[in-house]
Amino acid sequence: MNIIENDFRGVDLNLLVTLLVLLRERSVTRAAEKLHLGQPAVSGALSRLRELFDDQLLVRTAQGMAPTVKALQLESDLLPALRHIHAALFDQEGFDPATSEGTFTVGMADWVEIWLGPILISAMHKHAPKIRLAIRSVDPFQGPTSLEHDGMDLGVACFMGGGPAWMRRKQLCSMGFQCVYDPTLVPIKEPLTIEQYVHHPHLIVSYKGAFEGHVDKALEELQRQRNVQFALARFSALPSILRRVPALATMPEVVASTISCSTGLRTTTPPLKLSEVSVDMIWRATRDKDPSLRWLMSMIESCIENVMSSKEAI
Repeated sequence: MNIIENDFRGVDLNLLVTLLVLLRERSVTRAAEKLHLGQPAVSGALSRLRELFDDQLLVRTAQGMAPTVKALQLESDLLPALRHIHAALFDQEGFDPATSEGTFTVGMADWVEIWLGPILISAMHKHAPKIRLAIRSVDPFQGPTSLEHDGMDLGVACFMGGGPAWMRRKQLCSMGFQCVYDPTLVPIKEPLTIEQYVHHPHLIVSYKGAFEGHVDKALEELQRQRNVQFALARFSALPSILRRVPALATMPEVVASTISCSTGLRTTTPPLKLSEVSVDMIWRATRDKDPSLRWLMSMIESCIENVMSSKEAI
């Protein structure tokens, strides 16, 4: 940058805007109207401009105010510069998904990827054929870390805890739970009772390898306990195991529905009250105005709204 900062200390850049309006209107009165200022204020600005440039700039003639040679040169030099400044301050950067290229990296919990991934990819293939999407596994306990260090543009999961001031967070939806099982291995008479629920072995997905979760806390309030025999790292392994092991798995209702539709496993409502799970979207505050990221966020929101309202995917 070859700008000498001290040269601007005595210059009010608003004066340059006033000068250009004066040169365009060739009248203090009309310039004041365009600038929404009083005539004395514009006259005072003209006096300061004359002092700044050591030139009369506008000279009163019989035909009105006429610009000096210096004024015309200033107009030629300043007008393009102020147009660039105006564009930098106020013009919205355009983004056309149909023609834009680029790559997004979205972190998703694996069950969110099972549920949302196919719908989002289908929508992007249709509306943004040149944009690439990388879906990465994200630990719901490590959302801010993934944003800060792992190159993630956006995260979609049930993120735990709060977040730093530089992180934005928006709830996308909330949902209940369903139990998934193989009816050929687990003979359940519906509706599922609490006795049946605690009688059969259970599979859970635990990002920390724990054998208990929010379901067990709800059971504890009922003075009941289930037998969690297997703790898995990912939901994607559940269908294959449930077709081989006489066990139940309690999971968010959307992924339960997705798994049952594609595998022939059956779903049923848990016999206890469970608080709903919230699916959130997180991103960096510095990208609030990024038009490409805002488009991706709106695409994800549209996909989820369509699925949650049982409408055909976009």
